[in-house]
Order: sequence, then C-alpha cells, then structure tokens
Amino acid sequence: MSRAQADDEFKGATDRFLAWFKAGGGVFRDDLLEIQDLRDKDAGRGIIAKQDIPQDTTLFSIPRDLIISVETSELPGKLPEVFDAFVGGEGDDEKEPLDSWTSLILVMMYEHLQGDASHWKPYLDVLPHTFDTPIFWSEAELKELEGTCLTAEKVGKQQSDDMLRSRVVPVIEQNPAIFYTEGAPRSSSEELLDLAHRMGSIIMSYAFDLDNKDEESDNEEDGWVEDRDGTTPLGMVPMADILNANADFNAHVNHGDSLEVTSLRSTLPAGSEVLNYYGPLPTSELLRRYGYVTPEHARYDVAELSWSLVRAVLIEQLTVPEEVVSKVEAKLEENEKFEEYFIIERDSGDPDSEGQLTYSAQLREVSPELEEQVKAVFKGIKKQKPELFSEKRKRIDDYQTIVEKALIAKLATYSTSVEEDETLLKGDDLAERRRMAITVRLGEKRLLQEALALLQRNEEGEIKTQTGKKTKQSA
Repeated sequence: MSRAQADDEFKGATDRFLAWFKAGGGVFRDDLLEIQDLRDKDAGRGIIAKQDIPQDTTLFSIPRDLIISVETSELPGKLPEVFDAFVGGEGDDEKEPLDSWTSLILVMMYEHLQGDASHWKPYLDVLPHTFDTPIFWSEAELKELEGTCLTAEKVGKQQSDDMLRSRVVPVIEQNPAIFYTEGAPRSSSEELLDLAHRMGSIIMSYAFDLDNKDEESDNEEDGWVEDRDGTTPLGMVPMADILNANADFNAHVNHGDSLEVTSLRSTLPAGSEVLNYYGPLPTSELLRRYGYVTPEHARYDVAELSWSLVRAVLIEQLTVPEEVVSKVEAKLEENEKFEEYFIIERDSGDPDSEGQLTYSAQLREVSPELEEQVKAVFKGIKKQKPELFSEKRKRIDDYQTIVEKALIAKLATYSTSVEEDETLLKGDDLAERRRMAITVRLGEKRLLQEALALLQRNEEGEIKTQTGKKTKQSA
C-alpha cells in the first residue's frame, strides 16, 4: 500500500468514526475542533482547535451507552457462567469472580472478533494496532532500560502471558460459536494471546473508571485508572481516546450522566492541540503505561535506591560483620520497619487550575525513610558493636557518607553516563524505542546527581556550622 493510500484509509476511518459517534448521540463541536492525523509527530490522531476557544467551553460529550463495558456489551449475557465466576483449571472446583480488567479484555476481544457485526466497529477501527509500551519490546530493546525503575517485573511480560493464557484464551477457545461469526476463521492460541495483549494495552492506556461521576471523587487522573483492584467497573470511551495527554494540559474530563470534555485555559488558541491529563507520572511510568515520553513529565521522574546497595556500602564503611547487620535487619522486619527500596523524587507541586506547570520542581530531601532506616541500623549495630562508634564519630556524617557512596554505586549500574546519554539523544538516527529508553535512564541519573549534590551541600553546611563560620544551610 502506498503512502497516499494509507493516508486515505486513515482519514476514511476517522470520518466513519466521527459519523458513527454523532449518530450514536455523541456531540462533537466541529465548528471549534477537528481530528487531525498526527502520525508524523508519533501521536496517532489528535484533536486540534480550529479557532480560539474560551474557558469552560464543552468541546464534546459522550453518552454512556456509547461506552464499551460489561454493561453495554452483549457478551456477559451470553456467558453468564464466565462473568459471574471464573472456574479454575481442570479438576479445580474453586471459583473466583472475574475481575473488571479481565472482563473488559474479553469484551473487547469479543467485539473485535465480531468484525462488522459489532456495534462499535467504527470505533474499534481507530484504536491503535501497534504499541510502544515495553511489554512489546524485544530483549535488545529492553536492555536499554537496565538499571532503571522499569525492571522486567514491572514490565510484567511473563505475568501477563500467564494470566492471559489461563484466564482469557481458554474462554474463547471453549466458546467459538459465541466469539466468532458464522464462517469466520478461528484464531490460533498464539494469535489470541497477541490479540489479548493488544486489548490489554488499549485498556491500560485508555480505560476509564466508570464509577468516577463527579469531580469530588477520590480517583485521580480525571478517571483514568491503572492501579486497579479488580472491582472498579471499567469502560472504553469513544472520542476520549483521540485526546493525547501531557503533564501540561488544557482540557478536563467531567463525569456525569454523560462524559464531557471542557476547556481549561482562559483561551485555548487556534491551532493548539487539546490535551488531557494522565496524572503526575514519572517518565518511566508514562512509558510503561502509554508507550511514550514527554519533556514535561521529567519533573516527576523518580529513582529507586535499593537497600542492598546501601547495605553493602554500610558494611564496608563500618567494617562490620554481615551477620551483625542481618540481626539488626531481622529485628526491624519483626517491627515492620524495614524497606527493600527507597524512592527519590522531587517536590513537583500540582498543575494550576488551567493545567499549567507553574511550580518549580525541586529535590528537597533524598529520602526520609532511607535516613530513618540507616540510623535505625546504626543504632542496632552500636548496641552490638559500640566500639565502632567513637565520641568523635558523628552518626550524621556516617549517614551522609554511606548514602553518597550508595548513590554513586547506583549510578554505576547504568550502562552509560549522563554525558553519553546526552550525546546519544542529539543523534538523528535513533530508533524511537531506544530514544525513549535513553530518556528514561537519563532522567533517573540526573535525579541521582541532584541527590548527590544535595547531600554534599548539606554536609558542607554541617561542617561550616561546626566550625562556627556559618549557620547550617537549609535544604
């Protein structure tokens, strides 16, 4: 297919979707907006303002019966025994409810396999077919994320495979007459697994919490949900999927009898893209959930410092036997005061009422939890080995030194330096997934460097205070 043909097909799908949306009761202000092809910006479709739009203007609204969910799809009525309770493997009589996540995957697969017979066919046709979320990356691509917060466990490829193979694929294979239209070819188990991954990724990126019907809800991110407990009803909301999102945004999703998207800025200028908000996500989490990164989310970046790194430095610094530290750790675990990982993050503030980032993000402390644990371990060691702590040896100095060395050790776990990553990002021939991986690890390393600088400033301030030359600096 030529580029021109592909563009015509892309536009045709958009036009059919918009016509279907309006015919189903959706309202789209096409006097103010248009859906544009943003593939040249790696953004798929997007909604662009055709003229200046004032604040609090309703841009579009979606009736709830256009949403794909277990309430609107006919599948749960055809398989009540599946949606009421899931039966375990062969010989296992134990039943457990089918969670909302798995339920929606099955519903989405059913509607996809129905083809033209699905009420939502024009909507399904504009949903993504490929993804850049790390669960779809090759081993070589994932290697670029080594050392970052995006571990293999967090990417969750194997866990996802296991769940889909055991809870989703068998339901379809055991009920072909329900999932396939007459004469339609059957998919293999691997094809069904690939489709389940695709639908799961669509849900992760776009599903709404359908219980979030007012602005006072405790749910964050304008109803977009990720850390689901399996009981929250979820749904796919047509037209909301077309909105791209950023940390600096200009529109808000209001939940009620219908879902309405309204403008936030005093003026949304002509030519600007209407942007939703996914929440204060670090770059690593934005990539994991949605498969893209933006400079605006760098302010929310986090870095993880493992206790194992800190522990190794502590043992070396104090020349203390490992078994002594192990006893102290065991005592802390008994009292539920022991952590394996510590998060380093900036004080980033919240966007203002118009979705603008006006707060200056700043790292104000490394990790209070880490400091507390290090000092608790110091205290436990001192009880067993008091000779390690002389009168002249200040515990705060030990804390500073140990955490500084642990941060340096953490920086060494990445395969490249900050300078190397900065040089790589200036290249014009980077593959998109590699560029995003470099952006993730560079953001973490910059944060770790900020933490080192903060500790060194604090240490310098402490030394000056002790010499009487200057009062202690504030963090």
